[in-house]
Amino acid sequence: MGCARCNEKALLMSKPDTPLIRLADIPAAIGLLTRLPVKTDGARGAAAAWAFPLVGLIIGALAAGLGWIALALGLSAPITAALVITAQVVMTGAMHEDGLADTFDGLWGGWDKDRRLEIMKDSQIGTYGVIALILSLGMRWTAITALTHSGALFMALIAAAALSRMPMVFIMATLPHARDGGLSASVGRVRKDTAGVALGLALLACFIAPVTASIIALAAATLAAAAIALIALRKIGGQTGDILGASQQLAEIAALITFTTLLT
Repeated sequence: MGCARCNEKALLMSKPDTPLIRLADIPAAIGLLTRLPVKTDGARGAAAAWAFPLVGLIIGALAAGLGWIALALGLSAPITAALVITAQVVMTGAMHEDGLADTFDGLWGGWDKDRRLEIMKDSQIGTYGVIALILSLGMRWTAITALTHSGALFMALIAAAALSRMPMVFIMATLPHARDGGLSASVGRVRKDTAGVALGLALLACFIAPVTASIIALAAATLAAAAIALIALRKIGGQTGDILGASQQLAEIAALITFTTLLT
């Protein structure tokens, strides 16, 4: 407990001449958020969070590439959408999906903070988690299928993957840790300027798809992530790695639905 608080304090009181951005932060962020084979020591911890939207860009591009191959081979839009989602899950190791399920199980399955955190830490999945996964995967599949029919699949997939990983950085910068242990606490607290860089990258990602639609999608993604963050703050007093994963999933769904509405 003490060590975690000391590490967080050290990150918050880091020297002002500490570089805000390092190229090594990109593989560090990839190693944290995906199962892609990269070499990293992860030493910078929270300081590498600015690169989260870039990780989304990579995941989205690879998934979109698979979607392009599937369509080129003559596969149907529903099958293509299923393959795209499968690719995303494999690349991330279902980290965000796991966080979504644990979040819904914990926040709505427990009666007080301690019990909610205990449920979220439990590896078993409950009714709330199962329903959350079914609904979230169904909404992603439906949105991606619709985007496939519209011809906007590739740019929407890449943009949504990048935009949805920006709110995580702001949650890490603004909400306290709900527990002293866990992935989020081990990574540390994000500086405000680090979150600002992540926002800048997300705004640049808006140029991947039609800009107006992308800005609206970014706003929708931010609102969805903010909603679960505020609920977490009220129910468990802060954020955890599961909350961050849930925020990414809800943000991506919000972005995909926005693109489906505006581009189809």
